[in-house]
Amino acid sequence: MSRRIGGEAAVPVRGATARCTVSVCRGCCCGTPKIPGLDHAAQLADLRASLAEVATVRPVTCLDACDHANVVVVQPSAEGRRAGGRPVWLGLVNDRAAAADVTAWVEAGGPGLAPLPAILDLYTFSPSRRVQEHLED
Repeated sequence: MSRRIGGEAAVPVRGATARCTVSVCRGCCCGTPKIPGLDHAAQLADLRASLAEVATVRPVTCLDACDHANVVVVQPSAEGRRAGGRPVWLGLVNDRAAAADVTAWVEAGGPGLAPLPAILDLYTFSPSRRVQEHLED
């Protein structure tokens, strides 16, 4: 949901129902003591609280990308998908700074609507097609 202002780029409308979805892996390796020093429950709660206005945050079972634990997948909003956005898989999201970078990008619009910040480019990876099918539309 957006509106055009004077022929300029679309501006998100507050409260629009088409939102990004942020899937936070909480399977066999992600969200477990295998990633020491991270409060996994607090990470999920922080993401939910900080993105409550702009995205749906949901825990998912194992995404079978354990080498990249903790995995977060940002799926575009409907508008982002129409603009060419596709799910972005982020791995090693193992500290507050990484989660804050994800939050800032999603708040800016996420895939298709906001360029991926250079810092998040360091976290991106491409899962196998079999794994990717779990979250594709």
